[in-house]
Amino acid sequence: MIVLIRCLVSRVASRSMTDIIIVKVKPGSRKGPLVEIGSNGELTIYVREPAVDGKANDAVARLLAAHLQLPRSRVELVSGATSRQKRFRVSR
Repeated sequence: MIVLIRCLVSRVASRSMTDIIIVKVKPGSRKGPLVEIGSNGELTIYVREPAVDGKANDAVARLLAAHLQLPRSRVELVSGATSRQKRFRVSR
């Protein structure tokens, strides 16, 4: 599992402990909450919350933090607030 996560994370700065993770989101899914790792290393996150008033974004951030075994405060949405492809900054 660790090997797959390292493939998904791109290093932003070598001195900082910050990474950017790009995920594909499926809001309003009956499958959720679920994190799938594709054959190409892409993360797809399924959440039950609808894409209304940022509810799905919050759910995705919580699920991503749980998947990475980090506190929610260390996962921040950087871009893609209204898109299905999102970029999260993860601090360790």
